Amino acid sequence: EKNLKLEEKITMLQQQNEELRARIEQNTLITRQLSEENANLQEYVEKEVEEKKKLSRTNEELLWKLQEGEAVSPVKLPPTSSTSFYRCSSGNSSPAKVRTLRR
Repeated sequence: EKNLKLEEKITMLQQQNEELRARIEQNTLITRQLSEENANLQEYVEKEVEEKKKLSRTNEELLWKLQEGEAVSPVKLPPTSSTSFYRCSSGNSSPAKVRTLRR
């Protein structure tokens, strides 16, 4: 009777062992998938950061060119106008430069 109880306990423990091995395999698979997804997301974030830096540099360069262009010379209107120079309502940039930036 004691042997029978021990054999039942061995069988029960072997089943638990198999279940735990299956869970370990499943967790390992999920861990690999999550690691791969994490690596992909990290790569995506790095690309986004680089794109943001690039756009920021381009923006700074365009602002600098706009300011340098204004400091050098204002844009004249055709002789039919009574005003010698024409500025945008903001007074910061010439219409020609604004049109160039919108293209």
